Amino acid sequence: MSIIQAQRQLSVYRSCSVRNVSTTSSKPERVYRHPRLKLVAACGAAGLSLAAYFFSLRESRSTSTRIELLPLSQFTPATLTSSENSGPNTKLLTLSIPQHLLPPPSSCDLDPIWSVYIKDDDIQVERPYTPLEGIDEHGRMSFWIKKYETGEVSRWLHSKHVGDTIEIRGQIKTWIWKDNTWDEIVLISGGTGITPFYQLLNNILNRTPSNSNSKTHFTLFHSSRIPSELPPPSMLRTLGHFAEKQPDRFKMHLFVDSKDMSTNISVPSQKLQVGIISKSAIMRSLGLDASNSWWQRLYKRISTSNSAQLDHKILFLVCGPDQMIAAIAGPYGRNRSQGEVGGILGELGYTSSQVRKL
Repeated sequence: MSIIQAQRQLSVYRSCSVRNVSTTSSKPERVYRHPRLKLVAACGAAGLSLAAYFFSLRESRSTSTRIELLPLSQFTPATLTSSENSGPNTKLLTLSIPQHLLPPPSSCDLDPIWSVYIKDDDIQVERPYTPLEGIDEHGRMSFWIKKYETGEVSRWLHSKHVGDTIEIRGQIKTWIWKDNTWDEIVLISGGTGITPFYQLLNNILNRTPSNSNSKTHFTLFHSSRIPSELPPPSMLRTLGHFAEKQPDRFKMHLFVDSKDMSTNISVPSQKLQVGIISKSAIMRSLGLDASNSWWQRLYKRISTSNSAQLDHKILFLVCGPDQMIAAIAGPYGRNRSQGEVGGILGELGYTSSQVRKL
């Protein structure tokens, strides 16, 4: 082979090698380019999925907040939609809360007895008040509020006009109702102290028989100074309706210190009792013999230990001015604690498990 032929063969060999190298080196580029694109696409899809998940989670949380009852941790603006004079220094006020804060109709949070805090924006003071009928389907709450000269919030509320904004927070459980825990509940109130009892009775006695399993009997003793200071006619009519239509479940006794009938009220004169809520009145209502001494009544109870009367579960709820509470059930303890049972109920032998001061 000549030198020229050898050079030609070497040139052909190099050319083939270059083509082979070029071909093999280009294949990995095609192989790796597509997986990278797929990886980017996969990451993008995953990111969109995560974003959609967190967005839906945020939406679900905001939805649950919208149907949550008034939060206790913050104030909610409500609108004063009605303000009516109902007697000396008392008003019926109606507040409306935003629709998106309405709880589900079946919410157990609406079971009595509960209240809300109302804030005086001028001096940043709050006081608890009890909605008479809870919250209706339109977000309305009604309050019966008495103005006290030393009560900052009550005076501030009485000065408000329809359309004004009033901030509230809650709800606060005052006392927890449980069906068929008690055979008899005796409610003793003075002045606007009737409001938690009205909420309880309105909730329980307004239930249709098909929706109520409660067999508890209620007795209400209420006292006001004069007839014009009795609860508003709308409240008395409702209570009178309960007593008339459900006599086996509810009875009511109204007391006034003075029977001055110079003002128009919705209660017949013969249904008002003049005087205080006495021991004898409570005993007669409970079927106890007021003529016996306490030890005779105790002996009678012990001697009938096998009777159904001893199994009778009774609870007293007392709410009103401090002086009235002390006379009926004994004074509050330190820091508004329940304290010992005293007064009339203490004399009758009832214990702390049977008496609750609201």
